[in-house]
Amino acid sequence: MAARTKARKRALELLFEAEQRGVNVGTLLEERIAAPTTQHPLPEYAVQLVRGVLEHWGEINETLTTYSQGWSLERMAAVDRAALRLGTWEIVWNDQVPDGVAISEAVALVQDMSTDDSPRFVNGLLARVLEIKPTLV
Repeated sequence: MAARTKARKRALELLFEAEQRGVNVGTLLEERIAAPTTQHPLPEYAVQLVRGVLEHWGEINETLTTYSQGWSLERMAAVDRAALRLGTWEIVWNDQVPDGVAISEAVALVQDMSTDDSPRFVNGLLARVLEIKPTLV
């Protein structure tokens, strides 16, 4: 598995865990940086991803809510929400990752970790984010 793919998975797990435990994502991130819970510390790209999502949290959530066509953030599967937040940040605010790669990676995450319908849903919503990207930056 490529280093950035692993980092995306770790970032998704952190976002998911914070939501499930009802704790602040930023606080959990700083705890994991200071005292990793595995023998491997968080990859730097995972930290960058989570910090990027946190920095643009409101904008990301507003975008996903606006373009998800009938699906509120609360109705989405938690894993899908986390993957969509990561994918949106990579598409809109990270110029170092090709947009198609960001979408493919988000789809692969939910394919492995969420429902059978999730890959199509995540692909469609992130494709819409890509279409409107010029209006978001």
